[in-house]
Amino acid sequence: MALHFYLKQIVFTMDGTSSQTMVLIGGSSCLFSYLFYSLYQSKKLEIEKIKEIPKYQPNEELLRRVKASPQRRLAYAAVEGSVQPDGNPLASQYIPRCFAVVQKVQVEETWEVWNQRSGTWYRRKMNSKESNNMVPFHLECPGAFTSKMAVKVQSPLEAVGPYLEQVHYRIKYAKDGLVDFVLNELVGEKPFCIEEKEEILRVGTTLTGFGEVVLQQGNVLILQPPTNGQPYLLFPTNYQGYLQSHQDTATMWKVFTAVCGIAGATLIFWALYREYQKYQRKRGRN
Repeated sequence: MALHFYLKQIVFTMDGTSSQTMVLIGGSSCLFSYLFYSLYQSKKLEIEKIKEIPKYQPNEELLRRVKASPQRRLAYAAVEGSVQPDGNPLASQYIPRCFAVVQKVQVEETWEVWNQRSGTWYRRKMNSKESNNMVPFHLECPGAFTSKMAVKVQSPLEAVGPYLEQVHYRIKYAKDGLVDFVLNELVGEKPFCIEEKEEILRVGTTLTGFGEVVLQQGNVLILQPPTNGQPYLLFPTNYQGYLQSHQDTATMWKVFTAVCGIAGATLIFWALYREYQKYQRKRGRN
């Protein structure tokens, strides 16, 4: 329905447009269609490569596969599990009863500074503070309460991926009294606001990690950054959800390809049809 409405709008506006302009717009639309098709094919290839990556949960099957592999390691695999701390978790600085294994807190001040040349106030970031905290954690098989199998996650701060959840964001604006106002005007600087943000990897989050899986002494499995150059990825979803996000992107590029291609072909066809009508009318007068 949306595509039908879009094409109707194109046809409705074509009568007041020259054929040359319509051909130009139609050609540009076809060019965009080709670009979107290239993105679609690239995403399809990426999805096929993701499907080739072996997928496991922290269970006996993974342990058997690692033991049977050369040097007791899987060069690159996806491991899906529930995040659990190896000890006491971190407590959120702003949210009560919210616990995490990775925590990133940012506090940044914004000040207004007087510019004597322009006679105006401008804003400047100052006193930025950032802290990254982490406790050792592992992945457990979701829903497996009796299983003792787990995969320790090594160096999560080196991983790529939006695995941190923003649980707090606040802007506190400065409120000056009369004395502060006079002093700030004399000094030429005054506080404007303080921006607070906290991001965490919450305990119990379903996490999918892509990396190297190795076996240490005592049947301890570890997920760590790959040594073969492949990316170390952490995503706060199960494997199917991660794959579905890529498939949704591929579908989006496919839709854009169809819309731009049909729109471009319609414009070019209409322009040629109008020129044919003009030719027929001239031929009739002669």
